Amino acid sequence: MIRSSLGTIPPGLRYMAYGAFWFSLMSLLVKLAGERLPSMEIVFVRAVITLALSVALLRHARVPLRGNHRGPLLLRGLLGALALAAFYYALVHLPLAEATVIQYTNPVFTAVLAGLFLGERLGWRQSICVAASLSGVLLIARPTALFGEAAALPPLHVLIALAGALFSAGAYVTVRAIGSREHPLVVVFYFPLVTVPLTLPFALAGWTWPTHSEWAILLGIGVTTQIGQVYFTRGLQLEPAGRATAVAYLQIVFAGVLGALVFGDRPDAWSLTGAAVIVVSTLALVRGRRPPPAAAARSAPAMDHRGATPDPERNSDVIVQR
Repeated sequence: MIRSSLGTIPPGLRYMAYGAFWFSLMSLLVKLAGERLPSMEIVFVRAVITLALSVALLRHARVPLRGNHRGPLLLRGLLGALALAAFYYALVHLPLAEATVIQYTNPVFTAVLAGLFLGERLGWRQSICVAASLSGVLLIARPTALFGEAAALPPLHVLIALAGALFSAGAYVTVRAIGSREHPLVVVFYFPLVTVPLTLPFALAGWTWPTHSEWAILLGIGVTTQIGQVYFTRGLQLEPAGRATAVAYLQIVFAGVLGALVFGDRPDAWSLTGAAVIVVSTLALVRGRRPPPAAAARSAPAMDHRGATPDPERNSDVIVQR
């Protein structure tokens, strides 16, 4: 009966739901690994795994590794590395659901940065969504200076989580600026290519040799990330941005359930209200945002993973990257 019910859901939405589950499982594994391993070590190992996968995919596709615009590619890799390091730090030090929902403010920062650097118009509706989303973060963190009580979450950890969302937005805007001038696999390849040497000194400085079970968890982080990326990519190819993004927010629900079951984390009413504000404002932003024709043409990828040209009207301009 469940199977027949799932069959009535469009394939693209099912793929987004599957991807949300696998990404939430990835977040759970990061938090489990972070109980003993430093977060930078986890980032480094994850980057090594994805670097190996990227090289294999590029060689299989017979695409040159170096790319043609190494400056923007290196910038995309740097911003992605900083985003990943901040996100994993937040996953380790904050409750799973709260870390996930703060990361999901990245479309808001993407809209702001796209307006500043790509000339995409940021109107009054988008500005309200930006302010509302940030107010949702305040409801989750509840800083002492504003609420007159002990902060719900450590302010430094919340700021690092927000920095991760901001760096993610910078990486997305850089990808949009690169557009179709580079093969998508090359853009993906530069992410771990920069992350590995950038995180290596920090990983070595606090290296803790993983146990057998921790090696399995680290491998699981790489595998679940890859599966989640595949499902999200396919879902974004099949569904309009607004519908796909709405289903992607299931990751927050999955993260909340997993956090409660495994770690006993139960968000209070303030956190639930803040999460709702962030979700609603970000969905309103994504649904109401239409890039100008020049920006859309510049950002449209040259081909999808099958070698076919995608329909720009059915692809999200906000790339979900973990």
